[in-house]
Amino acid sequence: MMRGTGLVNRLAMLIVAVGAAMVPFASLHAEDGYDLWLRQAPLSAAEAQAARPYLGRGVQVLAAMSPTVQLAVDELGQAGAGMTGLEPSTHPALVLARADRLESGGYPKDPRLAGAPPGSYSIRAVHSGRILITANDDLGLLYGAFALVRHVGATGTVADAEAFSAPAMPLRMLNHWDNPDGHVERGYAGRSIFDWWHLPEKLDPRMIDYARANASVGINAVVVNNVNARAFMLESRYIAKLKRLADAWRPYGIRVFLSARFSAPKDIGGLATADPIDAAVAAWWRAKADEIYAAIPDFGGFLVKANSEGQPGPQDYGRTHAEGANMLAAALGDRGTVVWRAFVYRAEDDTDRTMQAYAEFQPLDGQFASNVILQVKNGPLDFQPREPFHPLFGALPRTKVMLEAQITREYLGQATGIVYLAPLWKEVLEADTGRGGTVAQIVSPVGMTGVANIGADRNWTGTHFDQANWYAFGRLAWDPTLTSEQIAREWTALTFTRAPGPRDGIVRMMLTSRETLVKYTGPLGLAHLMATGHHYGPGPWVCDLERADWNPCYYHRADRRGIGFDRTATGSDALAQYAPSIAARWSDPATTDPRHLLWFHHLPWDHRMASGRTLWEELVNAYGWGVLEAQARQQGWTSLTPHIDPERHAAVAADLAIQLTEARWWRDASLSFWQSLHGLPLPVGAAPIPERLEAYKARTFPEAPGQ
Repeated sequence: MMRGTGLVNRLAMLIVAVGAAMVPFASLHAEDGYDLWLRQAPLSAAEAQAARPYLGRGVQVLAAMSPTVQLAVDELGQAGAGMTGLEPSTHPALVLARADRLESGGYPKDPRLAGAPPGSYSIRAVHSGRILITANDDLGLLYGAFALVRHVGATGTVADAEAFSAPAMPLRMLNHWDNPDGHVERGYAGRSIFDWWHLPEKLDPRMIDYARANASVGINAVVVNNVNARAFMLESRYIAKLKRLADAWRPYGIRVFLSARFSAPKDIGGLATADPIDAAVAAWWRAKADEIYAAIPDFGGFLVKANSEGQPGPQDYGRTHAEGANMLAAALGDRGTVVWRAFVYRAEDDTDRTMQAYAEFQPLDGQFASNVILQVKNGPLDFQPREPFHPLFGALPRTKVMLEAQITREYLGQATGIVYLAPLWKEVLEADTGRGGTVAQIVSPVGMTGVANIGADRNWTGTHFDQANWYAFGRLAWDPTLTSEQIAREWTALTFTRAPGPRDGIVRMMLTSRETLVKYTGPLGLAHLMATGHHYGPGPWVCDLERADWNPCYYHRADRRGIGFDRTATGSDALAQYAPSIAARWSDPATTDPRHLLWFHHLPWDHRMASGRTLWEELVNAYGWGVLEAQARQQGWTSLTPHIDPERHAAVAADLAIQLTEARWWRDASLSFWQSLHGLPLPVGAAPIPERLEAYKARTFPEAPGQ
């Protein structure tokens, strides 16, 4: 793809059509991003006057004043002060009411709440111009308060605030890959926010701000430690620390979960074995669960990574995943849940790595206890910028299955530029499995978890736009029918500006950002092409690592003749793990989604694409467009200077400059390597590659996060 200033400028105009929004630069003040989407920017004078009766501490409450209800009242009061700048109205027009107390106030019931799941709420306009927030439980009132404030913050008005909302998924969980020493695995926003050293005596106030942010988007569970768990976090001294967190988060509706190391009975329990069928092992886990529940009555349960990447598990003793999970489930009983990760691959398995989870878990369908959930990644490999949906979705009709997504951008540029992930998750959620519905329909009865992108950086997520991914995860776990655009529009209005021109321009930047990254890192279904160790930058030439499936060359299979991984019947036959209707469509390159073409097919470089270009020409074109779009996004953000506060504008501008450099690096290094295999020239008009392949291979980054 040719680089051209005129074309880039036109792209920038398409990405950010600012319009004539009237936000004078002088009125903007510096912001550091700490307030997230809860910054509650002031309304205009007319908007503030109209909203004043509905936002404030003068709300009428028809419910017992529990800590959770008090939080709802406080949230409305804080919004009133921040958004209107006015004292609460002496004639409040907002009512917070438990459904069982409505009649005492003379208000009608909302029949939609009958039988609704916990946390559901309704917002209705009733007589005398009042707005009524109703729920069956206190947490629903808090969620309803957040929803009203969100609506006003995003639109500037209480008009059209009426809504009924029920969570689609009962478990909406963040999974922190945080270690007790403060290091965060695959974390790009600084150190861990959990101060285990000072707990339980000292609770960092940030823990409350964190809980508030989670509750505002409906997140109701948090795994506080890395899936590569330390056994000592099950010791009594850590249970006391967990209790302090659980007590602080309980009013926000957040339950604490803990990653548990399967070998803990040996590591800290003094036993000679961790065999799940050993009576002493089962008794140790029961006693440990009893100890935890004595301190934390609403403890959520255990998350377990077993027999994957060297972690201990039941297979160490010749037992199945079901036997291991069920032993822990029996220890918890009906008090909690075992979440068992399906991300497994073993060194001694020489089959296609993407097939291993299905091969291990599908035969166990129906063997897991009722309080066991199987946690399945969105794709069969490992959180790549694009993967087809995991074949286990729909293949386990007698097992509870939840979706595991990654909010932290491990393989998506880490913490640079803008990469909005809602389109990635929507792509998976809306995928038809061919086995009883979409992924969303299959996981909604259970839940969704996201690997957190939160750290000790002042803005929480490393870059300001990565806040949108935390926000989008919560909103989609609550309601997977929301569109990426709806969520982006909401978040942008709450976080940056309600002015239509700049807001819409930012939304367009967000919606195309993930696809841009795919173009310059792994177009047409290529995946796992990053350098080794830190998962940062291109390394398609890496082919000498200890395990075959750690090497990029394992996945692209490129040689002089062609490129791609044959997963049809003539190759690994991974397609056989999908429903027949899906496998039939994807077995033919002509009917395979072009976005997954090289994931499933090894094709010659001169394979003719639907565009009329050869496969090689199509790849060059895709890489080039990725660079052009990154450049246009940078220029588009520059045009927003008058509409964004200087501190955040400068920070994002710096991130986008890094992203453009990375896009060019990925494009040039990747094309240089592919050329070294086949010797074909770049198509006419394509930008030349500025360095020799050896120079790209020689780059090292010992200081890179995750190294």
